[in-house]
Amino acid sequence: MQLTLKKYQLPLKHTFTISRESHDFQDSLVVCLSQDGKTGYGESTSNPYYQITFESMQAEIEAIRTELEDFVLETPEAFHSFLVERKLSNFAICALDLAAHDLYGKLQHKPLFELWGTSNQNYPITNYTIGLASIEKMLEKMQEMPWPIYKIKLGTPDDVQIVSELRKHTDAVFRVDANCAWDAATAIKNAKALKELGVEFLEQPLKADDWDGLQALKAESVLPIIADESCIVEEDVKRCAGYFDGINIKLTKCGGLTPALRMIKEAKSLGLKVMVGCMTESTVGISAIAQLLPQLDYVDMDGAMLLKEDIATGVQILEGGKVIFPTTGGSGVELL
Repeated sequence: MQLTLKKYQLPLKHTFTISRESHDFQDSLVVCLSQDGKTGYGESTSNPYYQITFESMQAEIEAIRTELEDFVLETPEAFHSFLVERKLSNFAICALDLAAHDLYGKLQHKPLFELWGTSNQNYPITNYTIGLASIEKMLEKMQEMPWPIYKIKLGTPDDVQIVSELRKHTDAVFRVDANCAWDAATAIKNAKALKELGVEFLEQPLKADDWDGLQALKAESVLPIIADESCIVEEDVKRCAGYFDGINIKLTKCGGLTPALRMIKEAKSLGLKVMVGCMTESTVGISAIAQLLPQLDYVDMDGAMLLKEDIATGVQILEGGKVIFPTTGGSGVELL
């Protein structure tokens, strides 16, 4: 395979704030893998919480460039195993794994969802994320993008008030993501008020390792609880079954589509709802997530929708959440 690495600084429409950080741009690594006249594209974004930068991912991949370029892609799964043996970070593995899947599908002339034996006739609608800001700014962002489902980022002393004010202006479904900012008592109390305000579920309200708090919350919460920071890799799924009602899989965190497919299967076998989320990727990463849609209960794939400018074509998300899938193979990604 031929390997090319590209760095992008993705400009956001609005400052994106969650309980622990804010940013106006998102650094992104795009991996291009070419073989037999086709090119596949994969993406991972930087993340300060996990101490991942473009430069750190670039260094990992460049260190094994010769091995990568000597590798002949036969299946994405074999390639993923090769990457795991090289002990790369999951973020770097993700970008390579997504590129390999896109390339494989293009070589087979079939979209990934079809290669996986699924149909794209029915799928969940993505939520649209409203980052933390003043109530006035959050309302402005919501009214700028009328949408059937919103994910509301929280993590302040006024969280219930924020949702109450936003509810006055829309009948849309609300999902709440506190990004580890609450304790169990706060989450139990807030859940009661938020259920009355039409919130569907709470995503990762407590710290990732607060298992005692999560156990108390699971017992008393009137809303379903979805794991995010508590469910990073495959080994986390089984443990989460005792503390959560569902899991949110991030491709960058788990290492790409290969492990995500296994996590989805295991979660369903344990009776967990399954969501896949994004990390403010461009259409490169979002198009890979879209291939999983037929297997999901919920999805958060609004990353490209939050950008001022995109860098690729692929899956399209239309007004109201309808998805237009590319007609080309793989994830259907092409760089602009």
